[in-house]
Amino acid sequence: MPWTEADLPDRTGRRAVVTGANSGLGFETARALAQHGASVTLAVRSVPRGRDAADRVRALAPSAIVTVEELDLADLGSVRAFAQRWTAANPDGLHLLVNNAGVMAIPRRQTADGFEMQLGTNHLGHFALTGLLLAALAAVPEARVVTVSSAAHRFGRMDFDDLMGTRRYSAWRAYGQSKLANLLFTSELQRRLQRAGLPIKAMAAHPGYAATNLQGVAPSMRGSSIGERVTEWGNRLLAQPASMGALPTLYAATVPNLPGDTFVGPDGWLGQRGHPRVVGRSRAARSRADAERLWRVSEGLTGVHPLRE
Repeated sequence: MPWTEADLPDRTGRRAVVTGANSGLGFETARALAQHGASVTLAVRSVPRGRDAADRVRALAPSAIVTVEELDLADLGSVRAFAQRWTAANPDGLHLLVNNAGVMAIPRRQTADGFEMQLGTNHLGHFALTGLLLAALAAVPEARVVTVSSAAHRFGRMDFDDLMGTRRYSAWRAYGQSKLANLLFTSELQRRLQRAGLPIKAMAAHPGYAATNLQGVAPSMRGSSIGERVTEWGNRLLAQPASMGALPTLYAATVPNLPGDTFVGPDGWLGQRGHPRVVGRSRAARSRADAERLWRVSEGLTGVHPLRE
């Protein structure tokens, strides 16, 4: 039988943080967790939009426990401030961190810290956030970190000689690199957690082709009305709903007995639609040398040193 949201186990008493939770996959992930009893923090760049999202969750589940906190993954100062506030307000620890927020195939921009925006937001911001919340995750049994990657990791390559695309930039190549980085990070995080003897599991998921506002951001930034219309058409005719796209994340976050470093995606056509199952990854995503190198580089860039050896 296919796994659906109805199979989500009771989450009462568990605390979760979901980044980018005001819309799309993040909202659906947070909503489902809250409806099943979890206390969920919507970690969002726009607090007003986050509050609107929280109100929508409460309208569906009046007893839901949802809070809103500001988090801009493109600003390491914001990441540190969020982690400090959250851990101070939640001394009993964190059961689930969902690294969901991201940008896709945008024109070249830089984060507040001078990083290429896609790598900075999709990977480095989440690397820092995870490291800063590791103590909270270690404080509870059976904690998990789920990082949302993409099937686009398959055309990604880690260009360590031009990681920020300063010499040559391609929006889609940079996106593929950032999504590959998500998987390399997950694998190396799991290895280090095991060596440290910590029972936290690092997992990854991808949504397939899900209808969210993510696809429309890049055409809008380029001022391409044609691109916006094509994106809208694709979302209407080809994509699955965001609620279906969130299922792999929920599966990776809650299904018992999954080994660490599990990667979950849709089971349908080309992995773009369907119900969640364990899926494979590209050869590049299995490179231990690249995973270790990316970890060291990420520590140097962010100043965060999780599980330092």
